[in-house]
Amino acid sequence: NNVFKGVILFVFPSFSGKARRLKQAKDEATEEIEKYRQERDRQFKEFEAKHMGSREGVAAKIDADTRVKLADMDRAVGSRKEPVIQEILQYVYNITPEIHKNFHHKK
Repeated sequence: NNVFKGVILFVFPSFSGKARRLKQAKDEATEEIEKYRQERDRQFKEFEAKHMGSREGVAAKIDADTRVKLADMDRAVGSRKEPVIQEILQYVYNITPEIHKNFHHKK
């Protein structure tokens, strides 16, 4: 493999220069792509921080909203609990027996 490479470089000296230039171009392109990716990542993080705040801030806001909603629900349940229980008990205690309309007594 090394002998073959040496023969190619001896017979085609411009080949090694071309290969070196291609490798250099590839390395430069890879480096440029990485820089671009890092820049876009930085821009995204800036945008996210500006428009959404920090993740901790968002989590704290969600927790606070949840606590407020739960407190509202507790108040609503507390204010309506007794009337609802009385209505349910009224349905349970005031039963009027009836024969179902589809019932047919067989003789």
